[in-house]
Amino acid sequence: MSTRKASVAGTFYPAECSEIEKYIEHFNAIFNESGYKERVDITPRAIIAPHAGYVYSGFTANAVYRTIQHMKPKRVIVVGPSHKVFIEGISIARYDMYETPCKELMIDNSYSQKIEDKFDFIFFDPAAHNEHSTETQIPFIAHYFKDIDIVEMVYGRVDYQKISEVLDFVFQDRDNLLVISTDLSHFYDLQSANTLDNICLKAIVEKEIRLLDAGCEACGKIGVKALLESVNKIGLQSVVVDYRTSADMSGDSSRVVGYVSAVFYES
Repeated sequence: MSTRKASVAGTFYPAECSEIEKYIEHFNAIFNESGYKERVDITPRAIIAPHAGYVYSGFTANAVYRTIQHMKPKRVIVVGPSHKVFIEGISIARYDMYETPCKELMIDNSYSQKIEDKFDFIFFDPAAHNEHSTETQIPFIAHYFKDIDIVEMVYGRVDYQKISEVLDFVFQDRDNLLVISTDLSHFYDLQSANTLDNICLKAIVEKEIRLLDAGCEACGKIGVKALLESVNKIGLQSVVVDYRTSADMSGDSSRVVGYVSAVFYES
């Protein structure tokens, strides 16, 4: 059986399962102490989560998974931008298993085949799957959703409306949970980062695509645009779970990166 090897374990997140669990335990202690709540009153269909090193963005990512941990999806579809290789279109992982330090997860190859067959801009490029934007989500998914299947899609140069077509297909199956991976602004001073990131947050809350082109800077902006396009078609609501910057951990406010997590749900 073929395996999608963990490529950033030991750099973006710990290579040992016990250390990942310590991170999540620590994040959840802060989650509880700070008054965050699991949202059992909503039916989540999609989330946005960041993908930096866990020391910086791990709390923000964990918070959204913790918020929806009551979900019991059949599969999780993780979509993120390619940072390392240039591709035209979208690569979908066609391995059998997905490696994490804690356990291997099954990749839903049957479902992946359906997606690849349906859209002519989707293919499999193994080089595209040494990608941290998607991989950093997997340990959280493995922790919060037991016996879950994974679908991994990494996009390069592609129109957001084409990605939205894929997301429309994903939303047709209510057993799916969709994860859109993105960080926000990069390497501005804290005040400038907050100004730019607040445009992104406003776009997410108002589900307004045009705002994303009014100053929002996000490495996964194409994926967020596609998500907003799709959720507006089916009338999902949105809520921001957490926003912060790298300065919250590093104390350095001169060059920061912004992080957001959000839930899109049926009211």
